Amino acid sequence: MIVVNFKNYVYRQRALELVRTIDIYCNKAIIVVPNVILMETAKNTTLPVYAQHVDYFELGKGTGYVIPEFLKDAGAKGSLLNHSEHKLLFKTIKKTVERCREIGFKLIICASSIGEVEKIKKLSPYAIAFEDPNLIETGNSVTSFKSHEVEKFSKILQGTEIIPLCGAGISSGEDVKKAYELGCKGVLVSSAIANNPHPEDFLKEVASIKT
Repeated sequence: MIVVNFKNYVYRQRALELVRTIDIYCNKAIIVVPNVILMETAKNTTLPVYAQHVDYFELGKGTGYVIPEFLKDAGAKGSLLNHSEHKLLFKTIKKTVERCREIGFKLIICASSIGEVEKIKKLSPYAIAFEDPNLIETGNSVTSFKSHEVEKFSKILQGTEIIPLCGAGISSGEDVKKAYELGCKGVLVSSAIANNPHPEDFLKEVASIKT
């Protein structure tokens, strides 16, 4: 599984062009896009589209919060949550998981430590993405610089239905291959695709990996 977080690198036409490129070379990827282009993106691709964040509020009061019903109606299949650039309290994560489960809205929850993984595991989300915030956008892959922790993380999720992903510094096909070898079922990647003038190079490498 390849989860591509667009962050705020691209939007409008450039975002749609990137979506088409991903679809050509890696047509089973999940794309995580800014909310403002979510509906337009979902209408123009068959790839699963996820939001970058979702809140646990319900219909009614809650100015400024984005609720799962609205995102699902816009075409999102799920959302990223608790990314290192948008950290949440555990009680907030728990409430959000409960709200999203009510309507079948999937969550990929990020965790920056083994301790956080252990807590989030109890919530049984769709997937957990283990990431080291210090390695994000460095080109130093978590699969090389934190390989022991990645392997420990994947073993924690063995025997569950939670999909183990890892991210931070993933920038080559070799990094992705190493993630699988360490027990992960996929990766969370951003700048190697969304902030790359030639994302097809990385995508071709990934597409050639046999799992």
